[in-house]
Amino acid sequence: MDYMKLIVSILIPLIVGFAGSFFTSSSINSWYSTINKPSFNPPNWLFAPVWTLLFILIGISFYLVWNKDFGDIRSWVLLIYGANLALNLLWSLLFFGLRNPYLALIEIVILWFVILGNIIVFYRISRTAGLLLIPYLLWVTFASFLNYNIYILNR
Repeated sequence: MDYMKLIVSILIPLIVGFAGSFFTSSSINSWYSTINKPSFNPPNWLFAPVWTLLFILIGISFYLVWNKDFGDIRSWVLLIYGANLALNLLWSLLFFGLRNPYLALIEIVILWFVILGNIIVFYRISRTAGLLLIPYLLWVTFASFLNYNIYILNR
């Protein structure tokens, strides 16, 4: 086991999550606390541990792929993984930074499909790597539904 690769693999999504938290933290106790939310909205304290766990799983998934020979599709793997992380960060900017649930909703649908593509690409290289991304897809599915309801309740 290459521990340095594992650490780097986990740090990359955690850094993306940390960057997104700059947009989130500035809005949680201000704008976000004032908007209408559906009854199934989780408590604010739940988001950080869930996202931390998901980012760790995303990192482990990438580590498993990084340790495999994926030859001709190297560019595709890096592109879909990078797009996944970039879109994840962009959602925080749109929803919390710009306080725009509508744009965030459009973006999270795109993110959902990119995650699905990421799962398919990683699964072909390492079954475990692909499966580790399923909780992330499920959470983003829930977040999409939540985002949609927040948009509807506040337009």
